[in-house]
This record gives sequence, structure tokens and C-alpha cells, in this order.
Amino acid sequence: MSLPSPEPQQIPVVVLAGFLGSGKTTLLNHLLHRSGGSRIGAIVNDFGAIEIDAMAVAGALGDSTVSLGNGCLCCAVDASELDQYLERLAEPSLGIDVIVIEASGLAEPQELVRMVLASEHPGIVYGGLVEVVDAAEFDDTRSRHPEIDRHLALADLVVVNKVDRAADGEGVLGLVRSLVDRAAVVPASYGRIAPEFLFDCRPSEERIGQLSFDDLHEHGADDHAEHLHSAYDSLSFVSREPLDPRRLMEFLDSRPEGLYRIKGYVDFGPCDVLNRYAVHAVGRFLRFYPEPWPAGGERLTQLVLIGSGIDASALDKELGACSSDAPHADERGMWGVLRYVQNPEEDPAEPA
Repeated sequence: MSLPSPEPQQIPVVVLAGFLGSGKTTLLNHLLHRSGGSRIGAIVNDFGAIEIDAMAVAGALGDSTVSLGNGCLCCAVDASELDQYLERLAEPSLGIDVIVIEASGLAEPQELVRMVLASEHPGIVYGGLVEVVDAAEFDDTRSRHPEIDRHLALADLVVVNKVDRAADGEGVLGLVRSLVDRAAVVPASYGRIAPEFLFDCRPSEERIGQLSFDDLHEHGADDHAEHLHSAYDSLSFVSREPLDPRRLMEFLDSRPEGLYRIKGYVDFGPCDVLNRYAVHAVGRFLRFYPEPWPAGGERLTQLVLIGSGIDASALDKELGACSSDAPHADERGMWGVLRYVQNPEEDPAEPA
């Protein structure tokens, strides 16, 4: 079996979409100020001559902002124009960890996703579609823009914003959940969601021999942070035995609705002795990235799971049941995993 060659670390590109007034810029600003040690590059796609959204985020981003101005990015004829902006932000000297494309309120998310997937820039990789909806105006928005149902069906993560202002916030959450296709649905006020749902926060200090993740509850002492994180649960899973790829894919295919984020590294043992597999899941979006094992380090599976209302003990047992001590590789065992590895020699697939 031919496994894809490991690629250098790529910058995830997250598409942030939603209709006018849903709170995309508020959410982006929240991420910018709650990113820990991570650096976010933003492509701000305003519709109109006055670039209000670009002005709103420029102070936080400085030279890392690219504003497209008067017009809608998804209407571009090909992806080469977007590549120019992505190339600027992917410049290694900038040290960008994640790129967020804030779409115009009139943009077509599917076209933006296709453009990112079609990019030939080796330094970036698609990181998922986040759709923001206004809970207080959701019924009116659906009446004016019935295409929102289609947008929700495409999303990997849906942020139901302004639930504190909605007359029936729980009712809106239930309705949105009925419209999505396995996407995670996260309630929010003022666009405040945990940045870990979208990207790995770089720790303020380097950690030797550990995953470079900020602990979920160590992002600061302000009250907003405590309120934000108190609604979410996390599980850290470590296994010294390799995981069976078939069993792991069964676990991932059946992951519960409240499990928003999975990140870390997987050891598939004899199925690929040369590489560990970085895993990145946001809602239904899933990707694996093979990379060589660090020299001299212990071969472990290390995963962090983040969600709301999850049964951490049950999930830990389910992951533990994925372990395998088989000395030889199952010839077809990795097929399920490889569906979620983008091979640079092939045409990019639609988001999983």
C-alpha cells in the first residue's frame, strides 16, 4: 500500500460565513483577542465601498490584514486571486498559525470553500467552514434568505450567536440542529466561543515532550474567559499502544453531537511505522496529516477532545477500545484514514 508522503506543516484556512449582522466580525475580534500565543491572519471580504469590517479588525491584526474591498470574493473567476492573498499571509516570516477568511454577508460559502480547496499554495490547507447565525433574527433571516438552510447543511461548525437576545434561544438551537448535517452547533453571546474549536492555540511557553496545546482553562483570569470555558468539557487521552485505524474511524464516524473539536497525534503502529498522524476535527470536518516521528521521542497517541455535555469517561473507554497490539499491518486497514488525507498529487476533495 502506497502511503502519501508527509508534507511540511501547513497553515489551516478557516472560512467564516454568515448573513449580514450575524456577528462574524465580533466573533473574529474575539478570536484575535483570545488566541493565546497564536497569530491569526485574516482576509476580510467586505461588500461595499466602505470597508467597515476591515477597519474593525485592522487594529488587532496590523500588517496581517488583507482587505478585498468593494465586491465579493466568491465571485472571482478562478482561485489565482485568492492565492495571492494567501501567499502573502503564508509568508514564513509572518509566523501566522491560522488564516481566517471572513466572508461578505452576501457571499456563497460553498464557492469560497471550493476556492480554498483548489488553491495550489503548498503552505496552506483547508480548515473547515464556520457558519454564524443570529438567533434573535433567525426566523426573519430564513424568510428573506431561504438559502441559509443549504449553507447550514454545508457547515462544519455552526455558531448560534446572540442566544441571549432570542425570545426562544433553545428553540432556535433545536431548529438549527435539525438543519445541519452532523455539524457541531455551538451557542454563543457576543461571538464568544473557545478558540480551540477552530485552531490550536500556541502556548505562551514552549513545552518539551508534550502537545503544543493551551489547556482549556488556562487562557487568562478575566471573568469573560471563565464564563466562556465553564460551559465546555475536555478530555485528554493518551495511549502507549498503537490504535487500530478501523476502530478509530468507527469512533470518529459515530462521535456525539456535543463533541466539537478533536486534535492531537495518532500512532497507527505497523500500519505506518514511519509517520504519526496529526488529526484535526471541527464538527464534522476531519483531516489527518502524516508527519515523521520526532527522533528519540516516545511513540504515543495523544488526543484532546473538547465539547459540551460530553461523557468524558465513556469517550475515554471508547478510545481505549481502539487500541491494538497486532504485530502486523492490516493491508486495507488504513483505507478509511487515507480518505481524510489530502494527497498533493491528487485533486482536492470536497470537505468531509
